Amino acid sequence: MTDGTLPSILVVEDDRELALLMQGYLRKHGYGVSVEYDGSNAVRRIAQEMPDMVILDIMLPGKDGLSICREVRPAYNGLILMLTARGEEIDEIVGLEVGADDYLAKPVSPRRLLARVKSLQRRSGSCGETETLSEPHSPSDKKFIRVGQLKVDSSNHKAYLKNEALELTSGEFDLLWYLAHNRGRTVSREELSQALRGIPYDGLDRNIDLRVTRLRKKLADDGKHPKIIKSIRGAGYLFVEEP
Repeated sequence: MTDGTLPSILVVEDDRELALLMQGYLRKHGYGVSVEYDGSNAVRRIAQEMPDMVILDIMLPGKDGLSICREVRPAYNGLILMLTARGEEIDEIVGLEVGADDYLAKPVSPRRLLARVKSLQRRSGSCGETETLSEPHSPSDKKFIRVGQLKVDSSNHKAYLKNEALELTSGEFDLLWYLAHNRGRTVSREELSQALRGIPYDGLDRNIDLRVTRLRKKLADDGKHPKIIKSIRGAGYLFVEEP
């Protein structure tokens, strides 16, 4: 942790003016923030400092953000928010595939960045606001859900299938928890985007769809004929009660 008990963030950004702007703004709002300008040093610093969150630019000198994310993710359980300047969907897709929890397109306004940081932070502990939502079949213990051979435990952010632990990113776990918590009910992309990312769904963003695709693979759920997470045409996604 940086600065005592403050939530720690490592900003990896080679644009010094932008990096210092983000650092100053986040510090004013109660975060301990350090900055790294060179991608070649980022992997070492993440491993040594283990910050609560990494804000990681894709285009960096020395080593790009996608390579950094791919390299640190196996041992780093904190949150990774990727920044992309090009606005290309491929960056977002690859970023999520290598383990990023979310992405934000440049130019980044300080207020928008803070909102996304807070949204990620809320869900990093016990899934934040998702646990307080009412749903048809709320378990007596809202921190633990069992559906068939799947167990989802929000107290330790772990999920198990046939007693085998699943390797899920924070974003994947939050999606699984939300869908399982609302099993038997079709959940729209609008609801998922607002609950999991803290932003409205614009009709084009594929973040949620990509997470569902990755989650299905880890659940061994057939993408073409899924039995656990079903796509409901024009409505959203349904986590079935009895897979």
